[in-house]
Amino acid sequence: MLAKVHSAQIIGLGAELIDVEIDVSRGLHSFSIVGLPDQAVEEARDRITAAIKNSGFASPQKGNRKVIVSLAPAELKKEGAGFDLAIAIAYLTAVGELKFESKGRAFLGELALSGEIRPIRGALLATKKLKAAGWQEVYLPEANAKEAAMIRNIKVFGVATLKQLIEHLAPLEAEAGQPSAMGRIDPMPPTEVELEALKATFDISEIKGQAAAKRGLEVAAAGGHNVAMAGPPGTGKTMLAKAFAGILPPLSFEEVLEVTGIHSAAGRLSQGLITRPVFRSPHHTSSYIALVGGGSIPRPGEITLAHRGVLFLDEFPEFEKRVIESLRQPLEDRVVSISRSKGTATFPADFILVATMNYCPCGNRGLKNRECICNPGALMRYQRKLSGPIIDRIDLWLEVPQIDPARLAEETEGESSALVRGRITRARAIQTERFRQHADAIKLNSQMGVRDLKKYAVLSPECTNILNESARALDLSARAYHRVIKLARTIADLAESGNIKDNHLLEALQYRPKQIQY
Repeated sequence: MLAKVHSAQIIGLGAELIDVEIDVSRGLHSFSIVGLPDQAVEEARDRITAAIKNSGFASPQKGNRKVIVSLAPAELKKEGAGFDLAIAIAYLTAVGELKFESKGRAFLGELALSGEIRPIRGALLATKKLKAAGWQEVYLPEANAKEAAMIRNIKVFGVATLKQLIEHLAPLEAEAGQPSAMGRIDPMPPTEVELEALKATFDISEIKGQAAAKRGLEVAAAGGHNVAMAGPPGTGKTMLAKAFAGILPPLSFEEVLEVTGIHSAAGRLSQGLITRPVFRSPHHTSSYIALVGGGSIPRPGEITLAHRGVLFLDEFPEFEKRVIESLRQPLEDRVVSISRSKGTATFPADFILVATMNYCPCGNRGLKNRECICNPGALMRYQRKLSGPIIDRIDLWLEVPQIDPARLAEETEGESSALVRGRITRARAIQTERFRQHADAIKLNSQMGVRDLKKYAVLSPECTNILNESARALDLSARAYHRVIKLARTIADLAESGNIKDNHLLEALQYRPKQIQY
């Protein structure tokens, strides 16, 4: 009367294997769950009891049985309803209703009272962990089967109901002539994922004028550089930011796995696989925890959900100063570390920051026929929201001025997102080849360290003199100095030039803020 099956639990952006053991013995009726269960796990006894009864089996409440469910390892806190399916299968095995070989099989899913199996979060990460541990089969809700099937060399079964799963595990007990409704879901080929990613979202050709800003965004996308756009209201800053996501190259198959896993673990995977760079746009009233992540048990925030994509912060100076300053570590290290009393977690945060702002709080500064009504104190507070370290970490500062109304009526359109994306893809291919043998597996110019610049972004004596003189004139910090070189390397890659030339360096320098004028 003892049974053991296997499951998994999401912790942060990883997973841990969980053994579900059940002992059924004679005695006064009881059903207890041990192993540090939270409230959702404790309530599983009622869901499982109803699901088993409504699937046509004897209810666990019938008869004098003492049921003990142990979730091991015992010292690990168990959370969520994802153990329901494993507990139900283990119970039916312990009481002799089901006979099957549990070795190499794992079960994930929440049970409805009717016996239907509801989706869970983190199915992809759990399946990845199970595959690495040597499991051959994983059974989980149908709604999660598509994402889990991306993990190769493990059989993924999508399950609709508890009864359906039992008939599959014990085919001899199924009705004669009724074949199992279960079937293997083959992993999605990476070519299909990449083709799906090429669907455009918002075309940059729909934006009239702003050629300088479009060029700056192309450079930022090619090298993965952070960018800020300043200008009066209504000049197209938000439209440019939305178009920016459309000119980024599609995610690789490995990146699709990574990004989909993050959103699945966070419970944000509502539209299937994530096959293109994500575009996250939190409101300027968002809290520190919403952006960075946190909670008693650390959970990812917006900067992690924007991993491999775009974090768009509209009205950048309107965010709380603490929120803005929290971007220092992820913009530099491309990870964010969160420490809480119940644990420490390090989440990936490799995103491209796109920030927009007005010149002043009232928004009239920079408009031809309007006068700024901001007093000096308000203007100074607005400027102080952005500290020197944050300004240094943004590679491109773009001006988005007011457009002549005559330009808006023009019929001609600019370059399409597909055409711009083609140039960016070629520039990124050059970078991929350049860093192929790099020990830290960097992919883009923006990820280079100071030591890498001496090897991959060598400046001629003439370019070095230009940069040194400009650094003195612009009062560039050491960080800004090196970021200019990275930017010049990206501009040279767009021009398919093996060496950084003076015109590449001069263009990179013009993207630095000479003096922030709001």
